[in-house]
Amino acid sequence: MGALAAMALARPARAAILPAADWDLFKSRFLAADGRIVDNGNGGISHSEGQGWGMIFAVAAGDKAAFDRIQDWTAEALRRPDDALHAWRWVPKDKPPVKDKNNATDGDIFIATGLARAGHQWGEPDRLQAAGAIAHDILRLLVQQAGPYTVLLPALQGFTTKDAVVVNPSYYTFPFLTELAGVVSSPVWAAVRADGLRLIDQGRFGPWNLPPDWMRIARSSGALTPAPNFPPRFSFDAVRVPLWLSWAGQAGTPAGVSIDRFWSSYPPGATPAWVDLRSNELAPYPLTPGMAAIMAVLRQSLGYPAPPLPPLAAAMKYYDAALVLLCRLALAQIAR
Repeated sequence: MGALAAMALARPARAAILPAADWDLFKSRFLAADGRIVDNGNGGISHSEGQGWGMIFAVAAGDKAAFDRIQDWTAEALRRPDDALHAWRWVPKDKPPVKDKNNATDGDIFIATGLARAGHQWGEPDRLQAAGAIAHDILRLLVQQAGPYTVLLPALQGFTTKDAVVVNPSYYTFPFLTELAGVVSSPVWAAVRADGLRLIDQGRFGPWNLPPDWMRIARSSGALTPAPNFPPRFSFDAVRVPLWLSWAGQAGTPAGVSIDRFWSSYPPGATPAWVDLRSNELAPYPLTPGMAAIMAVLRQSLGYPAPPLPPLAAAMKYYDAALVLLCRLALAQIAR
């Protein structure tokens, strides 16, 4: 691990690319003094996803002091005792605040990516070693075979049976998986990425041929269906799929094209926030600012006229604000 970190440190440092005004506004709304990212749209909880995104934003803004606070709180409050992964949720009203020690794989990917980027940018091997430990445990504990697919489990517990595996397509964060492959080398990363693309393209449903928030994979046949016990929707989870596709240069895949076709079939400002993939029922409200930002990134990546990203000031909820900042980072990196 130390040798890998030393080799990675030889790479050019990443420039700060998040505007200071945007980061300052995000911090003022969602970053507590102790380093906790507060989800104000979900009862003031914190989760590994938000902590990881906060790390990524702090590196992009060149804010080492904020990064240190976020990393320290994350390690103290969420780090699991027997591996390098993190509990997925911290609830301030609960005693203790972490009652469920299960992880969320996307959160661990974001935390590891933030640590890796910090190690590169500030020349700190210890951050890269911490990223490597998480990446190693993702490969060791969270990758399984389901039918013909090498899959990324959403968490350590709760998503496997003897007959099937449930996955979340939005957890296939393709640009970040590629970065982690540069920290811990393994051919498994390539299999996860390739089969993640296959799952997203082959696991599309409903009149619009869209990926669901949650997908079931039959172990024996590999048959794909929307997962039971979850609404069969293209919604607040799956909306991130086109962001990761665009960021990874894969916007033109069948899933990306289908999502753009659905979104573009409605007048500006009237695109529904979700669609039921069985009934075709539509959300009674339009895309939120964060969702609209992803639509703009997808259209731009496909080479179509695209509206500007919504201003961060319009994103009053944590999730929307985080999506807007992620879209800013994606566009900056795509443009390089």
